[in-house]
Amino acid sequence: MGAADLPVTADYRTLLLNDTPLLDVRAPVEFTQGAFPNAVNLPLLNDSERQRIGICYKQTGQQAAIALGQRLVSGEIRATRINAWRQFAAAHPEAVLYCFRGGLRSRISQQWLAEVGVSVPRVAGGYRALRQFLLDTLERLPQQPLPLVLAGRTGVAKTRLIRELPFAVDLEGLARHRGSAFGRDLRPQPAPINFENALAIRLLKLSTAGYPRWVVEDEGQNIGALALPLPLRQALASAPLVVLEAGFAERVDEVLNGYVREMTAAFAQHYPPAEVRGALTAHLLGALTRIRKRLGGWRYQQIAEQLHGALQQQFERGCLDAHRDWIARLLAEYYDPMYDYQLQHKCQRIVFQGNWAAVWSWLQAHAGR
Repeated sequence: MGAADLPVTADYRTLLLNDTPLLDVRAPVEFTQGAFPNAVNLPLLNDSERQRIGICYKQTGQQAAIALGQRLVSGEIRATRINAWRQFAAAHPEAVLYCFRGGLRSRISQQWLAEVGVSVPRVAGGYRALRQFLLDTLERLPQQPLPLVLAGRTGVAKTRLIRELPFAVDLEGLARHRGSAFGRDLRPQPAPINFENALAIRLLKLSTAGYPRWVVEDEGQNIGALALPLPLRQALASAPLVVLEAGFAERVDEVLNGYVREMTAAFAQHYPPAEVRGALTAHLLGALTRIRKRLGGWRYQQIAEQLHGALQQQFERGCLDAHRDWIARLLAEYYDPMYDYQLQHKCQRIVFQGNWAAVWSWLQAHAGR
């Protein structure tokens, strides 16, 4: 089979909607800079080989670079890479492959697979074309259909509600961050390009599903270190607001569960038992330190002392109740005033407010099918 006869697809929409397994044959450094949720990196060239070939291309032209590549990736190295691709194709018969521009590297990889009897389509235009399709999606879809923004004080369980709605975008889940000083995940945040790609795919799926509205949690311009794309920020800035409400004691319980109980369990999975206390202490005190200036030195010191005492009771007596004291103070003296100030500038956009059951029913009626 010649190169001209090898299968090619430009149906980017279907590939992304179907979560098609993607065989990324770019170099690891390229993959790290940006990739797609269902992509696996099995490169034709490793980083050093790619660098050497790139230098050769600039100095002596394409044919010399191709010849160098054939020498660098030959014999056992070539056989090992083909075998990895073949195993991927066997595990994912619907897979497609791509390189950066859909050019030489993907055609060579596709041809080598064809020579051992494996047919894998390549993506026309490669990574760059898929990425451009998603950038175009981010430009046009944040207001098709129109979003609803779920707002509410810290601890009303907005994120939990978002994750139970089939017509919602979980920005914090995609960003691996809860959106506050205490919201850092044990996993690193994704690369900005990966975040944008995953967000665009989610919007594409919601648009295709035909929901009249989609729901997203009220966020600032950034979630941790990741910036929301400008078209999304613009769409959310004027979107109708649904306010979720809960009693103060309920909110303290919710924050206790998220900030302390869940994080303790997460650290217990990642650290030896003897190190869990130190890791949780560093995490919570680090978060408190990040808002120290806004708290003021005196308030910060008092809350820090309460937090130390609560951690001592947690790890020496197995009791979490003392955490309620610093959490309640943080809500009443920091988060609530900040929320009240921000809501003053958005109150004209409120279309509904109520408790969990009421908001759930309203959203089902206005955004569900």
